[in-house]
Amino acid sequence: MKWFKKLVIKWVREDWNNAKTENGIGIGIVSSRDVDAVSDADPILNFRVFNAIGGRVVEFRTYDKHKDRNHTQTYIITDDQDFGERIAKIATLESLKA
Repeated sequence: MKWFKKLVIKWVREDWNNAKTENGIGIGIVSSRDVDAVSDADPILNFRVFNAIGGRVVEFRTYDKHKDRNHTQTYIITDDQDFGERIAKIATLESLKA
């Protein structure tokens, strides 16, 4: 049975190396180094939506890696407002801040 495990490991390593060398970064493989490179160029919007009485609460989180600080901004969307329209405006505002 050991020979079979070794054969499977060999196949996996070959496929892994082929995927990493194709296009230089890999197909479907994202390392933490690649995520850091992307986060410098494009802001990443992290937000959570909570249900509340009379509407929803939206919390946006951003991380400043230079200062090592987390920042949160909270918004309230009432039931009488269009949720999709408001979340689009809030997301645009937050992306302009970053």
